[in-house]
Amino acid sequence: MDAELFCPACRIPLTEIRTGNGIIWRCEKCDGRAVGLQLLRRTFTPESINPLWLHAIHNEWSSARPCPSCGNAMIEVALASSSGIRVEVCRICEFVWFDSGETQTLQARPLPKPKPQVVLPQKAREAIALAKVQQLAEQARGPDFDSAPPDEWWKSMAAFLGMPVEFDAPAQERRPVVTWFLAAVIITASVHAFFHLQEAVQLFGLIPAQPLRLHGLTFVTSFFLHAGVIHLVGNMYFLLVFGDDVENFLGALRYIALIAIAAFVGDLVHIASAPNSTIPCIGASGGIAGVITFYALAFPQAKIGFLWRYFYYFRWIRLPAWFVFVLWIFFQIIGAYEQKIGISSVSSFAHLGGAGVGLVTWFLTRKTIPLVQA
Repeated sequence: MDAELFCPACRIPLTEIRTGNGIIWRCEKCDGRAVGLQLLRRTFTPESINPLWLHAIHNEWSSARPCPSCGNAMIEVALASSSGIRVEVCRICEFVWFDSGETQTLQARPLPKPKPQVVLPQKAREAIALAKVQQLAEQARGPDFDSAPPDEWWKSMAAFLGMPVEFDAPAQERRPVVTWFLAAVIITASVHAFFHLQEAVQLFGLIPAQPLRLHGLTFVTSFFLHAGVIHLVGNMYFLLVFGDDVENFLGALRYIALIAIAAFVGDLVHIASAPNSTIPCIGASGGIAGVITFYALAFPQAKIGFLWRYFYYFRWIRLPAWFVFVLWIFFQIIGAYEQKIGISSVSSFAHLGGAGVGLVTWFLTRKTIPLVQA
């Protein structure tokens, strides 16, 4: 509990008064004031206060009145060299006692000039408001390792089946017509081939030992064939989820070139990994690997969500696209090793070849196209 301060003249308790700069103590009877030195320096100009303390240091003469705080005798000093007003100072507590009206002779510090108010344009205010809304929405989703589920029901279903989902899709300026058309053609060709799959694969699949069969057309035809429904659905899922953003980023022509070159290079890498193999290779995953790689590099902070399951316990986890891509590359390297020793039928070498094209494409276009962050 704070000790009471007493008026040195009336010997009655002082009343505490809080101001914007600090606390002063006032006598209700004589209107005297006890003020700390630091508060005086914050409230009044140095020209008003410095001479007062200088006189106190020189110890002009003692006063008979006690300090309101410690009770020791105060020193009576001139308020200013040119002023006839004398005040009392306690050098121990650094309190200054002013009789009624004596503080009016001090010069107050000028108020700081108000900063000019900057009026932002309407578009800037809208952008700030939108950013705030997005920030609140991000907070509402929860932390990355305990996230709320996505808004779309189909994403929850895809994640339940073990597929990654896109939480924060980059804004699109155009419809992904090329992606939709390409997916439709692949689905049509693959489903049609399912009715006579073995014959179609033997005829139109890419055989490493015979790369120039059908005048090299198997580099193209193998792209549109798939080994089954799961193979087809998996590839189309990745194409549709990530391809639309890459198409919007690159434009239709560059996007087509990316997929075509990635598929071709992926086939070449697959052939190089087993040049004497007579097993046909089919699927669009080499080209799609180029799309996935470009997506991860162009939108590294986009959130990719996974549904982690442990019996009846479910938790959504969101990871940045660049981190998911690093994990994917790691597993592709393991898959390539398994493919090389003959324990995997998935062509991870084709995936790595397509990924290399995606990397080169991103490197060549990142300086000519503004980088878009999710």
